Amino acid sequence: MDYHVHPSAIVDEGAQIGENTRVWHFVHVCGGAKIGSGCSLGQNVFVGNRVTIGNNVKVQNNVSIYDNVFVEDDVFCGPSMVFTNVYNPRSFIERKTEYRDTFVKRGATLGANCTIVCGVTIGEYALVGAGAVINKDVKPFALMVGVPAKQIGWISKYGEQLELPQQGQGEATCPHTGDKYVLRDGLVELISK
Repeated sequence: MDYHVHPSAIVDEGAQIGENTRVWHFVHVCGGAKIGSGCSLGQNVFVGNRVTIGNNVKVQNNVSIYDNVFVEDDVFCGPSMVFTNVYNPRSFIERKTEYRDTFVKRGATLGANCTIVCGVTIGEYALVGAGAVINKDVKPFALMVGVPAKQIGWISKYGEQLELPQQGQGEATCPHTGDKYVLRDGLVELISK
């Protein structure tokens, strides 16, 4: 075994866990889960059967990643943030055949206590602020806050707000890295490093 599992954690037979991943106190990883290398699953995390987690993903304490959630590399899931997989749950109606897929793209940050309503895609390097509720797709590099979440700007790969309008066209440079970004047709793209 080339990953670390705390003695209080439960990893069901069949789970795939990459090297140098750390599974901390009271975590439960179901047998169908696929978890990449270099990840950290904080205290009291749950990972369902039909879940894929990429490499270098940080899942902070008290996060449940339910079936039909697919997380790419370098994603940060903040403390106590919430994923769902049924859009209109009722305790007395079985809806396991109605799960909606949720995709979190490379490098995205999901802030503490935010909620991701199922069936959406969070774009690459987007940042969802603490406590926000996402109920629609999020563009790459978008900065989202509020309930329901609204886009208030753009964020660099490094995590700095970019001096760009929300609409129209523009160019900006990340103050920390010098990376150049361009806004056109409603989307931001990293054009040079």
